[in-house]
Amino acid sequence: FGLPDRTADPVEDIVRDLVLGRSPGALILDMEKVGQVAPQVAIQVAPRRRELKALPSREEIAGLAKRCVKCGRCRRSCPNDLPIDVAVEEAGRGNPEPLSRLYERCVGCGRCESACRSDLPLISMMSAAAERQVKTERYRIRVGRGPILDTEIREVGAPIVLGAIPGVIALVGCANFPRGWREVPEMCEEFLRRKYIVTTSGCSAMAIAMYRTADGRGIYESYPGAFDMGNIANCGSCVANAHIIGAAVKIAAVFARRNLRANYEEIADYILNRVGACGIVWGSMSQKAFAIATGCNRWGIPVIVGPHGLKYRRLLLGRRDREEGWYSYDVRTGKRIYVGPAPEHLYYAAETKEEAIVMAAKLCIRPSDTTKGRQIKLTNYVALHERFFGKLPDDLHLFVRTEADVPIPMKFKIMEYLDRKGWEPRPTRVDITLVPRLVRRRGRVG
Repeated sequence: FGLPDRTADPVEDIVRDLVLGRSPGALILDMEKVGQVAPQVAIQVAPRRRELKALPSREEIAGLAKRCVKCGRCRRSCPNDLPIDVAVEEAGRGNPEPLSRLYERCVGCGRCESACRSDLPLISMMSAAAERQVKTERYRIRVGRGPILDTEIREVGAPIVLGAIPGVIALVGCANFPRGWREVPEMCEEFLRRKYIVTTSGCSAMAIAMYRTADGRGIYESYPGAFDMGNIANCGSCVANAHIIGAAVKIAAVFARRNLRANYEEIADYILNRVGACGIVWGSMSQKAFAIATGCNRWGIPVIVGPHGLKYRRLLLGRRDREEGWYSYDVRTGKRIYVGPAPEHLYYAAETKEEAIVMAAKLCIRPSDTTKGRQIKLTNYVALHERFFGKLPDDLHLFVRTEADVPIPMKFKIMEYLDRKGWEPRPTRVDITLVPRLVRRRGRVG
């Protein structure tokens, strides 16, 4: 590695040379000697490190900003077209607030610094401008709880499958996205108010902790932490996403008594048809997040990603205008029946927070919903669509099976809409499968 081999030298000599800067480093192949050298060097260097600072002061920000030649390369190189040049110019006049406002919208990619002709540490300048806010704010986050318990599944399995709980929303992924640390908790609060179960992990769990509700409290302070209706469960770090998927698997195993051993097909079929769950990966995508999302899809759980999720050039979209793609089998009779696009997509990219909220409510709709469950899910879907897009959903008629599915407070306008669409009722089936061998009646399916 281009370092001097100090394996045979005394510990004291190695430490002295490293602390005094006589050597850029040392190759030590004796692990016990490494254990002696490393802590001694760290202890002796620590006082010197305290004198160093990573961020410039506000006065230094102004001095750095005056070096700007106003070439505009920083803004042209920014993937989100942030007005960095304007903010730097204002900082040179002694006003660092525009730089501070850019801090929450910056994704930290560093392209602006690479393009800067004056070699300005632009990201450090933004961080320093916002440092007062960052250092003085304190957030409360609920500790990662780990797996969802079997006892909790016994309590909520029936309400989820029968629809009294409209769905389970998993907010995961890195919120390092313009306004991501606000949009993730805003989505979270919207679903909590509507009595969904919300689960989270990793960076999204931390972004949710940074948010303040209308009464000035944090989301974790305002909503209980159990895996239950209107509650938020922080499962832990990013690797705890397995616990979120595990909750859906446990519903099939604990509530529906599906055998876990060598039974992937039946459990995925049960989740797809009965368990209203949807994941939202809002922020910068990574190979890890993409792999987790694909794992969810294999279990029959739809996933919504933000605009950055498009870079993997893969979506799993349904075509709702082609009825032949939306058929399943009635478990009791074996008949092949039309069930509608529920869920319509398995992997979907949303451009805005509002689009993601509406799509998540729709993707929680399942073919085996009871009438009461479909009413509750349509209430949320229609209300959110009207709120954010100002009209009834164009595909609403595809999700109304019978008049009993129509939410009572919206019945007049929805029935009027259905009449215009030429809607015809169809039988409701609550025991549906895509696996022919699960049909109970002997003989052929058809």
